[in-house]
Amino acid sequence: MDVIDVWTGERASALQKALRLTNERFAERLGTAVRTVAKWHANPLAQLSAELQEALDTVLYEAPAPAKARFGLLIQAGSTLATSPTATDLTEAEKRLHADPHIGSALAWLDRAADWQPGTARQRVASALVSLNPMALHDRGQRRSGVNREQVASALRSFYADMPPGYGTYSARYGDGQRVRTSVLTCADWLDLVCPLTPEHDHAELVSETTPPVTVDPPALERAIRRVAETLEMNTRMVDATLYRLAEIDISRGRLAGAFGLSSFVEYALTMDLLEGELVDVLAKGEQPTAEMLPLRQRYLPDVQSVLDVDKRLCAGGALALCAIARPPGLRRAKADYLLLVQERGGRVLNAARRLAVIPKSFHEPLTDYLDDTQIGATLRREMEEELFGRDDVDGTLGAQRRADPMHPSRLSAPMRWLTEHPDAWQMECTGFGLNLVSGNYEYASMVVIHDETFWIDYGGDIAANWESDSLRQFSSVDKDFLTDLVGDTAWSNEGLFAFLQALRRLAEVGDRRVNLPTVEWELE
Repeated sequence: MDVIDVWTGERASALQKALRLTNERFAERLGTAVRTVAKWHANPLAQLSAELQEALDTVLYEAPAPAKARFGLLIQAGSTLATSPTATDLTEAEKRLHADPHIGSALAWLDRAADWQPGTARQRVASALVSLNPMALHDRGQRRSGVNREQVASALRSFYADMPPGYGTYSARYGDGQRVRTSVLTCADWLDLVCPLTPEHDHAELVSETTPPVTVDPPALERAIRRVAETLEMNTRMVDATLYRLAEIDISRGRLAGAFGLSSFVEYALTMDLLEGELVDVLAKGEQPTAEMLPLRQRYLPDVQSVLDVDKRLCAGGALALCAIARPPGLRRAKADYLLLVQERGGRVLNAARRLAVIPKSFHEPLTDYLDDTQIGATLRREMEEELFGRDDVDGTLGAQRRADPMHPSRLSAPMRWLTEHPDAWQMECTGFGLNLVSGNYEYASMVVIHDETFWIDYGGDIAANWESDSLRQFSSVDKDFLTDLVGDTAWSNEGLFAFLQALRRLAEVGDRRVNLPTVEWELE
């Protein structure tokens, strides 16, 4: 047998077996990576690239006669040696494809959404994984990192030109007349809310209705398949957590009501969360996005009304807060102030990766009590424990939650227990609400202000960011010039800047002598 019409993973593996070569020796013969050869064992149906097709043709042509004979027998027998790879043959990505329950949930969702036979999505993702080029993904990441917040906000404001009266994208003037803009759709009634995050003011309902069915056409399915493959290749965390989806908006000054339903992170990650990458890829080419260039956006979020109709779509989102902690004067500070914390998000998160954001920042999701956890304050208290106070056991990405009440007073960290025992020493408020045009997410901009210096004296050394952050930066509330420069930093995520600006406005009102902040005046564009 000297000719093969199409080389598949199975046929390439059969040739390797006929030549009696290890993965390393076979990869060297073909001029490819060992991990590529290993992928053929994991995905026998994969069709190889044109370059590898030619390389395999050459290796087969040059093979000695006994090896050709063995290869012919393997092909004729319909060899399935690649269908049950041993663990040592698999890359880490392929191990996750076979064993990670969260990836399994994504595959099951794809099979359901496409009305495929079970197992079809696994084969499609495995095929996509084989074809991925890690260097190309790295290069794409570099190109995407060159697109800043202002470019995204400007492009989305142009795309959504059908803005109804009273609504606009959040922008602000600050300092000496500088101006920044975001992609957060909002209105006057959703800003400067001065809403304490307590049960009296923060009481959305939980409705039992399920997420409206998502219609997925073939192009959208291909993007979703590639997303799963890239998640495996880049070792990004994908956890199929339950998310609250916004079902009804009812927000006014001092009051958060409305309703939430339930959805899943996998469905969000494979639909709405794909819109950002699609947009940024167009902007990275230096082009002005049009509807034709953004087919996913046209399907899921084509106009402003579709953004506002949260009951008719999957609207996930979360809460994020600027954390301000009172400090006494010290060796490096002549004045008492508030420590302001800002994080740089890490590269393994799916949301706002490599961007500046306030901390804590989280998807709004239940922990164990689906009814009470609809409170935005519940999410922020949990995230303070996880992202600032070192409570890994409330991090839903690290494992299943088996405790009946992870936020029971007996389980709280020492810093959170102190705050719980001193309710008059701090305040937690929602300062604004908006819908982020990037992916249609809802954003509850908030702030956490600890007024008692005792907290910093006793627990300042216990504060540390978790795995979601690459770094944690601190700023002083009396350093007006540095804060002015920080506002203008193009590395901010849109929702992060929205929350930061709204918190600065409120902190100027409650901070007394501990603040010297740049003036912030919001506008609707």
